[in-house]
Amino acid sequence: MPTFRTPEGGSLEIVVEQLVIAGWAARDLEAVEVHIRELEEIGVPRPSSVPLFYRVAADCLTTAARLQVLGGESSGEVEAVLLADADGSLWVGVGSDHTDRKVEAYSVAVSKQLCPKPVSAEVWPFAEVADHWDSLVLRSHVVIDGTRSLYQEGPVAGLLDPRDLMRRYGGAERLEPGSALFCGTLAAHGGVRPAPRFEMELEDPVLGRSLRHAYDLEALPVVA
Repeated sequence: MPTFRTPEGGSLEIVVEQLVIAGWAARDLEAVEVHIRELEEIGVPRPSSVPLFYRVAADCLTTAARLQVLGGESSGEVEAVLLADADGSLWVGVGSDHTDRKVEAYSVAVSKQLCPKPVSAEVWPFAEVADHWDSLVLRSHVVIDGTRSLYQEGPVAGLLDPRDLMRRYGGAERLEPGSALFCGTLAAHGGVRPAPRFEMELEDPVLGRSLRHAYDLEALPVVA
């Protein structure tokens, strides 16, 4: 059960019982097509519809800074994450839909299940950013062979509004208490690729603050 920090420095426990990943969630269908083609290049089949909502085991959610994954063919994707506490109040974090790309080539749903889903330990009340949501910026960096490079960057305005996602998923602009929803990602600069370190950020330029999280990977050996 992750424990989160609030902007005031308090602690917040959210027992997540339902974890949902929104895939193919760009507002611009051309941008969706870019991401679809990006993944097709590494063998991932086209989705049956957009957006799609993938259920993942809730215990995949973690605030850990070090993850163990099988093999070296997984990679991260920065996303805004909505979390509903026991009272149904909404909170925002930044997370990574870390995914096994080799498995994704034959089943996106299975690949989502195989990897932990890291999320920031600090969260903001959704109400504090709701009115200027489209001003928020997603950003990620990868570190490969000691070199840090920009991997993804862009405004969340390119993705479906989270209220729209919640409505499409559950029929209302809210999440059930104990739920977490990953809200979609951006195309990667230079294409999707693995990295031993992934750094992510959700920037709020209106209020002058950012949510950040980073994690290192330990690739476990694949044996027959």
